[in-house]
Amino acid sequence: MEKGNGHLTMHKILIVEDEPDIAELVAFNLDRAGYATVIAHDGISGLDKALVEEPDLILLDLMLPGKDGFSVFKDLRRDSRTSRTPVIMLTARAQTEDRIQGLEAGADDYLTKPFSPKELILRVQSVLRRSEAVPGSARFKYGPLLFDKNTLKFFLSKEEIDLTATEFKLLLFLSERAGTPQSRHDLLRHVWGYSDDVNSRTLDTHMKRLRRKLGDQAGMVETMRGVGYRLRELT
Repeated sequence: MEKGNGHLTMHKILIVEDEPDIAELVAFNLDRAGYATVIAHDGISGLDKALVEEPDLILLDLMLPGKDGFSVFKDLRRDSRTSRTPVIMLTARAQTEDRIQGLEAGADDYLTKPFSPKELILRVQSVLRRSEAVPGSARFKYGPLLFDKNTLKFFLSKEEIDLTATEFKLLLFLSERAGTPQSRHDLLRHVWGYSDDVNSRTLDTHMKRLRRKLGDQAGMVETMRGVGYRLRELT
């Protein structure tokens, strides 16, 4: 975060987009909504600015010159300075597989071009909310799962497991309601801040990643057909 002219703390957003008109339009709408913005027009400069500017969120186009969006994203996750920085990927309507691949790689959300200013701001607000500290008691433990809400760190049987902010909030939500099925609608609304049929695939992709990270404990997350998901109740 940085200080604005009115001495209010504002979030800084890095826009990595090679089309100048789109980048400027996105920046205009974010500036108007009260965010500070930085623009990069290719993957290499985007990565450099991410490390120097330390933004609160990155909007990352996948089709970039010099270094494509997926390569930039992997480098961001490898560097300790940006490993937990939320990323929203920007994809063309025809790039469905790219979108799924991005989510599976660990992106927090995606926006499909063309998108409206209202949808842009909604997604940005939702991802930023998820990336910030979770209110309530600092720690929550459920069986072998331990959540540190202040640092967004997660431990499985005392071993730290790297979760994105979205994965952390999703698993915490299920853990705090263990044994009770949670509908897809409620999960999307609570974790992403919105709910529609398109984003149902987003939920499934994140669940797939969570199960992979839980390893031998993956079976704790149960699919409730026709309903959603639940965390298995401990016996």
